[in-house]
Amino acid sequence: MSAGRLVAFEGTDGSGKSTQARLLADHLGAVLTREPGGTVLGARVRAIVLEAEDHGLADRAEALLMAADRAQHVAEVIAPALVAGRHVVTDRFLGSSLAYQGFGRGLPVEEIRRLSLWATAGLQPDVVVLLAVDRGEARARIGLGRDRLETAGAAFGDAVAQGYAELAEADPGRWVQVPGEGTVAEVELRVRAVVTERLGLLS
Repeated sequence: MSAGRLVAFEGTDGSGKSTQARLLADHLGAVLTREPGGTVLGARVRAIVLEAEDHGLADRAEALLMAADRAQHVAEVIAPALVAGRHVVTDRFLGSSLAYQGFGRGLPVEEIRRLSLWATAGLQPDVVVLLAVDRGEARARIGLGRDRLETAGAAFGDAVAQGYAELAEADPGRWVQVPGEGTVAEVELRVRAVVTERLGLLS
């Protein structure tokens, strides 16, 4: 049995990545999961990191919590599925830590990268789909915000978006930017086309 492939969806809050991750997983018959919160332990981490009320969580503590979630996520969900020959689609992965804790929080990006790769035992996605949406539209989709990252402010969100753009530009062999504007069905077709091409899958 051949190993499965890992597709990660990345993007700012309001980009539509959760919807598109679900649609692609349905199309591929893949395991659908997310970060943080893809495991029982991860759900507890998610509650801490994304709780709307900010209790003074330090930036480095936030980064370490995300790495802990990712380590458990890979060990419990992603790696076993891939070994069993299942494709996996995850709503956020390593790129989120680089964009949010690195570019957004201002922590050293390469240190975050090393921490994340250690957490995944070197596992990286075969394809990273970055849904690119105008920042104004993304903010409008979110509205007043629902969690502590979504309510971190426009400057934080803009830094995250810029970080994502730089990450995609630096690694075009793994990352692919897909315009996130338009109807859900229009974006779905764009995503499906690029993923099947990148992975050599039948559409």
